[in-house]
Amino acid sequence: MLITELKEKVLAGSDLTPEEVCALAATPDKEALYAAAAEITRKCASRKYNLCCIRNAKSGRCSENCKWCAQSAHHNCQIEIYDLVDENDALQNLEYAKQKGIHKFSLVTSGKRLSDDEVKKIRSIYQKMNEQKEDCELCGSLGLLTKEQLQSLKDAGMQNYHCNLETAPSYFNTLCTTHTLNEKIQTLRWAKEVGLQICSGGIIGMGESVEQRIELAFELKKLNASSIPVNILDPIKGTKLEHLPKLSDEEILTAIALFRFINPTAYLRLSGGKASLSKEMQLKALQTGLNASITGGLLTTPGATTTEEDREMFEQFYEGAKAQKHEGTK
Repeated sequence: MLITELKEKVLAGSDLTPEEVCALAATPDKEALYAAAAEITRKCASRKYNLCCIRNAKSGRCSENCKWCAQSAHHNCQIEIYDLVDENDALQNLEYAKQKGIHKFSLVTSGKRLSDDEVKKIRSIYQKMNEQKEDCELCGSLGLLTKEQLQSLKDAGMQNYHCNLETAPSYFNTLCTTHTLNEKIQTLRWAKEVGLQICSGGIIGMGESVEQRIELAFELKKLNASSIPVNILDPIKGTKLEHLPKLSDEEILTAIALFRFINPTAYLRLSGGKASLSKEMQLKALQTGLNASITGGLLTTPGATTTEEDREMFEQFYEGAKAQKHEGTK
């Protein structure tokens, strides 16, 4: 009865309280919870599934001490290290995304923030990409930029800005002490102020409690994030979290369902860690509340399947629906 009651409350346009969502998390009838989240997805979220592709445009040597991240200079991980890519590289990757019918393409850089010279260089790259993007939206994940820098990138053609909160406010300092969650939130607010759509999510499985996953989902709701990447920690050898056990399928599906109850209209985007899930589990996650994915990109950890695999999975659930670019909710 509780699941049905709270599902109807969401479908009527009302927000749940953290206490109500915690009660949902504790329900023993997980299949009923997943089915209710799926109904909310069908009735509130976009039926035009959305695929995003990224280019890791600057890798390694990051000054920040985020415990989960292979790119941190505080860890000893075997990753490729390189400076900001050039224009030709970015344009080649954009062309790949266009040919594959992917809806969003993003450059992603390591580090807390870009230097002024790097911002000038990447602004020029976005100007060139804007001339060639056609129907592919341009996104960026470039760290803690200023409002002026974000405005200049929007003027150059960027449409969406990504900055993950990563985890709940009450848990963030346990995982990172070289920057704050408030700095991330300020960056996202500035991005919205200059007219960019925002993409922000987090990583589950970093030792946080279920209540803290719920706290993160509510923080994202406050920001009105139109796209919420759900990353599943795949512990990386050499990081401070390498010892953590992987989440169970039930824990992952429950988190997705709760995120959907809290953010009924958002694109919930399965991202990092996806490749560690079975195909059956990926489809179950999609049926529970996902309507977007990272695909065919270059992530630090395995997360991107091929575009063809992703499209096939979505079309199973969407009964032959064709992917289209983001155009709002319904």
